[in-house]
Amino acid sequence: MAEPAQMWLIRHGQSQGNVARDAPRTEGQEMLDIAERDMDVPLSDLGFEQARAFGRWLGEQAEQPEVVVASPYLRAEQTARTICEAAAISERVHLDERLRERELGVLDLLTWHGVQVRLPDEARRRERLGKFYHRPPGGESWVDVALRLRSLRDSIAREHEGKRVMLVSHEVPILIMRYLMEELNEREVLGMAGTLPNCSLTRYTFDAEGHPHADVVGWCAPLASDGVPITSAPEAPVAPR
Repeated sequence: MAEPAQMWLIRHGQSQGNVARDAPRTEGQEMLDIAERDMDVPLSDLGFEQARAFGRWLGEQAEQPEVVVASPYLRAEQTARTICEAAAISERVHLDERLRERELGVLDLLTWHGVQVRLPDEARRRERLGKFYHRPPGGESWVDVALRLRSLRDSIAREHEGKRVMLVSHEVPILIMRYLMEELNEREVLGMAGTLPNCSLTRYTFDAEGHPHADVVGWCAPLASDGVPITSAPEAPVAPR
């Protein structure tokens, strides 16, 4: 069965959106104050530091990625390029929109309080369906993300058989990739939400039959060994992903 030799999943470093998400809010705040589009939110200074720490570790490893693919969202692309620069990896960073974060549509930038106040019918619909299947108007459900990642996984198997492939993405796509690779259910994957550290590594090795086996999950040792703070903030638009 055609599969890559390894698949490395890396969440982007801390972004300025993560910082805004964790900032103190006024009582009753309905929206986050973020000027950029979600796809244009950059890394924070700490996010660049996290990516450099991971890259320095990667540059010391005997086996390095042979293919690098990143979400086209700025924070993920910056993470991928910073890691490669710090590791002295000359591989081109390919951008693939299938790795983008889940789109929230009309819920974008709303706090959960804001959703309840401004879109009460949508809040009730989400509570009834649950966030795995709820698709906000103009946005995606977690199931929609799974559909595009099934396509991406097929492309990787077909185009990069036997290679070590590094994917730099976001929390929900990485959790959904785990959902696909480990054949998790809705409850199991949703239970992981909000726990994936920035710039952490989840790595799968494929056996002779093409079955993936997780070597490490949410691994942050390169940051810890360099004394770089580890963060695990959810993505900035806080109507639940």
